[in-house]
Amino acid sequence: MSLDELIKGRMQNAPVTQQFLSTTLLLSEITDRPSGDTRTLKQSHVEALSESIAAVGLIQPIAVDNKGCLLAGGHRRAAIYHLKESNPEAFDKHFSLGIPIRRYDFDATQDAEMALAIEATENEKRRDYTPAEVRELANRLKAAGYQFQQGGQRKGAKGIAPTLAIIVGKSQRTVERYLSKSDNPTDPTSVGFVQQSPATARSIQKLLDCKDIPDDVSKDATKLLQKLQRQADP
Repeated sequence: MSLDELIKGRMQNAPVTQQFLSTTLLLSEITDRPSGDTRTLKQSHVEALSESIAAVGLIQPIAVDNKGCLLAGGHRRAAIYHLKESNPEAFDKHFSLGIPIRRYDFDATQDAEMALAIEATENEKRRDYTPAEVRELANRLKAAGYQFQQGGQRKGAKGIAPTLAIIVGKSQRTVERYLSKSDNPTDPTSVGFVQQSPATARSIQKLLDCKDIPDDVSKDATKLLQKLQRQADP
């Protein structure tokens, strides 16, 4: 029996709205799993996630049982604790009303099989973000000082693509593919356009180097080249 079938079988007599309740809890009210963590938390992952939460908030709620025991979201909970210690102002900004959670109506101490099934399902089937939503998150990260860089990440720089991969649960290659496209390709503020700026700037410069370029085209191309250069060197 698959994990989905197990969950549906256990909850088939309950209304959909009772399968889980979206609400909030105080951080201290989200307690450890009864049987302990099923995987080791990576500190580097925790710190990167904490920084992204400071910038855009908690995108994926933490899953708990009806007593507040953690079902899925160990890294997220650890990242929020890290944020509370390292950046209290950001913590208060995002979590003054509590931590967003999904509360499942069962007791994990009494049903370990269901707890494991929900953990796996939550982690494997996170919300499927559209390319437009990913680009919006990228713009919010960019406004917070994150950078999109080709050819490797500069030391000390916070990368948009690897951070988004952690946030939305997709591969970095998929995130980069989303960012390379834009709903409005002529908008120089979009991340997809900025990503292509170096190649675009070189093409425009070649155009400007032509001897027979019309004056009106030269004027518009010069403005666009200057805008690209400002994007590349904020």
